[in-house]
Amino acid sequence: MMVPAGNALAQSDESKADDQLPRVRMVTSEGPIELLLRPDVAPETVANFLQYAKSGFFDGTIFHRVIPGFMIQGGGFTKELDRKPTRAPVRNEARPTLPNLRGTIAMARTSAPDSATSQFFINLSDNDFLNAGVRGPGYAVFGKVTEGMGVVDAIARKQTTRKQGMADVPVEPVIIESVTLLDSAD
Repeated sequence: MMVPAGNALAQSDESKADDQLPRVRMVTSEGPIELLLRPDVAPETVANFLQYAKSGFFDGTIFHRVIPGFMIQGGGFTKELDRKPTRAPVRNEARPTLPNLRGTIAMARTSAPDSATSQFFINLSDNDFLNAGVRGPGYAVFGKVTEGMGVVDAIARKQTTRKQGMADVPVEPVIIESVTLLDSAD
């Protein structure tokens, strides 16, 4: 009888655990992005994001801030750059054990640690300076891209400009058409 190597067993256990975590599909004007969310490490943040997704809040919003080599940010503005009204902010659940690595999704916020509402960003690089404890409370990572990183990179290559006092706005709007919860793989 063959016994699986430690890494193979760990990967198998990780796959089983991943199957139980919520997955969402974000359809953008550049293509789809699939995300695996982590309520096991950021429960309030994931619940907040899913509540916005289920209500259709993200539909028709844009990626309004695109900085190559850093991140793409969306979830709060219409293509006319009107800010959408949000619910109350959530507590910052940033932790050193879930760092801002390339392909992770995290909550955007103001300088106040507990100010995140609907806006999120996807890291284009390992952004260690955004991690909890590096320069303060950090930015809460709550998931990762599992499919569509090419779409994320295509968004990052969009030409940007300054509009209505905002920097790094794509010249041609990158629209978030929908964000939907996918069924668990059973």
